Amino acid sequence: MGPAARSGEEGFGSAYPWPSLLPAAVADEFDPERAARRGGRTRRTARDWTVDLLCFLVAVAIGMVGADTAVRNPNVSENAAHLDVLVGVAACAAVWLRRRWPVGLAVAMIPVSIVSDTAGGAAAVALFTLAVHRPFRYVAWIGGLSIVLAPAVYLLRPDPDIPYGMAVALSVMLGLTVIALGMFVRSRRQLLLSLRDRALRAETEAALRAEQAQRLAREGIAREMHDVLAHRLTLLSVHAGALEFRPDAPQAEVARAAGVIRDSAHEALQDLREIIGVLRAGEAAEESGRPQPTLAALGQLVTESRRAGMSIRLDDRIDDPHAVPGATGRNAYRIAQEALTNARKHAPGAEVTLRITGAPGEGLTLDIRNSAPPGDVPPVPGSGQGLIGLTERAGLTGGRLVHGKEADGGFRVHAWLPWQER
Repeated sequence: MGPAARSGEEGFGSAYPWPSLLPAAVADEFDPERAARRGGRTRRTARDWTVDLLCFLVAVAIGMVGADTAVRNPNVSENAAHLDVLVGVAACAAVWLRRRWPVGLAVAMIPVSIVSDTAGGAAAVALFTLAVHRPFRYVAWIGGLSIVLAPAVYLLRPDPDIPYGMAVALSVMLGLTVIALGMFVRSRRQLLLSLRDRALRAETEAALRAEQAQRLAREGIAREMHDVLAHRLTLLSVHAGALEFRPDAPQAEVARAAGVIRDSAHEALQDLREIIGVLRAGEAAEESGRPQPTLAALGQLVTESRRAGMSIRLDDRIDDPHAVPGATGRNAYRIAQEALTNARKHAPGAEVTLRITGAPGEGLTLDIRNSAPPGDVPPVPGSGQGLIGLTERAGLTGGRLVHGKEADGGFRVHAWLPWQER
């Protein structure tokens, strides 16, 4: 059982601070530790003792009426009447064992009720207990046998005050009423336990949904960090590598590369601060931070990449980038940014073609292709994660993204994003 389920049980159990007011079986279901502390044995609660005392008093009261009937019955000898009372007293005392052996007590009461009118109350209590604590199949067999034997009992011991047919009918009705009452109590307990289980499941599912939401939020933040920082750090890597391998470069070129490194580092730091702010303060920090880049910022992205030495041919057929919905524009920008970053890492020196088309109602299409790299490129660790993130990003918005190598050695990323009419 997971932490969420355990916390659900604790939360539900705390709503019942008085387990002594519940039946022991129900209290143990609500508080499993209660039964575990006693080694799994069920101990009666204060309510159980009260109910047991009432059942004993009911059995005694009905038994006294039966004893009086047996003593006055001319069809019963004096010795048989005395035996009737003694057996009835023992049956009433056995009522206190009804919780421990409900089936055994109910079975024992069948022959006892045949020879003793005094045991009638104890037999009714035993039948009621059987219906409360055991499934219907036990009640059907034992209760049905008790009802079927009623005519034979009154043939052997006729009631002196009530006609035979009425006595049998009253006995059958009493048996059915006791069984129905016991089954009603059992159904109420099962309903209570089922409601408790449903509450536990609801709490567990709520906790799991919260955990899933947190996980999805973390994945979204990680994807955003990758998309934002990968571009900046790649620029740093390219220019730092150029300075390392060309220490004799002209002063102007060195200054330009140093400027790109400084600007990229500054932008990466700003982006990282923004993401950390979202982690600390949630949506408020996101709203108060710098505006997220959209399709209107694509030109600046291409300019930065060209300054880093990339050869990019931009074919932008969107007349008004500001007309693109914000979410669609942000996703398109991130896809283009990641595709340019991958081209810079895996195909340095290759020409990149970036084509953007679309219209409201038709969707926004991005096609980014780079030619084969001019030379051998060493493998880059951790490759492929950005493309997986791009595919997930497009899918979450209802779009699609495909990517792969082409026959001439180049690489292509093709994405379609929904663009709804306003």
